[in-house]
Amino acid sequence: MNSRRGALVAAFLAALIYGISFTVAKEVMPTYIKPYGFILIRVLGATLLFWILGLFFKKETIDKQDYVRIFLAAIFGVVINMLAFFKGLSLTTPISASVMMLTSPILILILSAIILKEKVTSIKIIGIGIGLIGAVILIIYGQSIGTATNAALGNFLIFVNATSYSLYLIIVKRLTDKYNPLTFIKWLYLVGLLLVIPFGYSEFQEVQWHEIPTGIYYKIGFIVVFTTFFAYLFNVFALTKLKPTTLSSFIYLQPVLATSYALLTGSDTVDLTKILATLFIFSGVYLVTKSNAPKQI
Repeated sequence: MNSRRGALVAAFLAALIYGISFTVAKEVMPTYIKPYGFILIRVLGATLLFWILGLFFKKETIDKQDYVRIFLAAIFGVVINMLAFFKGLSLTTPISASVMMLTSPILILILSAIILKEKVTSIKIIGIGIGLIGAVILIIYGQSIGTATNAALGNFLIFVNATSYSLYLIIVKRLTDKYNPLTFIKWLYLVGLLLVIPFGYSEFQEVQWHEIPTGIYYKIGFIVVFTTFFAYLFNVFALTKLKPTTLSSFIYLQPVLATSYALLTGSDTVDLTKILATLFIFSGVYLVTKSNAPKQI
């Protein structure tokens, strides 16, 4: 019971960090650092932190066949996930992005049915449909939201990010069941770093470091240390005790936390489009997860 409670606390802390990160990252991009250049900084910093932390833990041997799974997890959990998220966030607004992330539990159900052969009931199918209608509303009718430069494309990329992250949770679950989280996560980030370099190197070179205010440096540090390093550790630890569908339910907190922080800082506003999309997505997620509730760990 204590270990499960610890996993739930870790999942909540990760959701809290992610909720704040929508606004923090938006304040950095694209004014001071372009999205892909920021991702390179983020992954490089986290890779160094994970490998330094690994020096203080007992070395664990990874089976050769699991390196393929680590490679796939790096593609979906680091490369596509982060590149799509930061690029999408640079084009849309924090609240819109956090609402779009609500599709993750629905996507995990779909992918679990395909990959893990989990049973999908008619109620779940209806829930999937309702939730996806909300996502479509935000993608198509969100063009003029807040300070978004291209909300339709940005929201679509956040949807790609949510899909990629959902697939990552399913792939990495078998690794969390088999190894200490730090054993594979440092390799996951090292592989991810090698894969994001071609995407982010040119934008990284364009950064005018001397023109960046001190406050922005703190925000960059927050994204590297908290959003990437600690949040990933929290989520991976939580995944050792919880099912992917259970962990994904904490995504519900992100719009609340992201909206609260965005409104407090004045970086975004609430409008009818966001409210309508949220109602559809929440309704869909409720139907999708309702029949699973008694079975979750």
